[in-house]
Amino acid sequence: MNEQLLSTLEARIDELVARCEELYTENQQLKSRQADWQDESAKLREKTDLARSRVDHMISRLKTLEQES
Repeated sequence: MNEQLLSTLEARIDELVARCEELYTENQQLKSRQADWQDESAKLREKTDLARSRVDHMISRLKTLEQES
């Protein structure tokens, strides 16, 4: 191989290594964001379930009061 071809190949390899590092960093950030969203989603589901339970309990109490009247 001549010197110019070798230099071009080396430059391309450096670009690929840099791109791989960028993609790795981006992937780690995306995984972190995904974990955050999953945590938030679980918390929201928990709050929704609690609210549903409270509403069901209130409805049950109202039906009981209505039957007693």
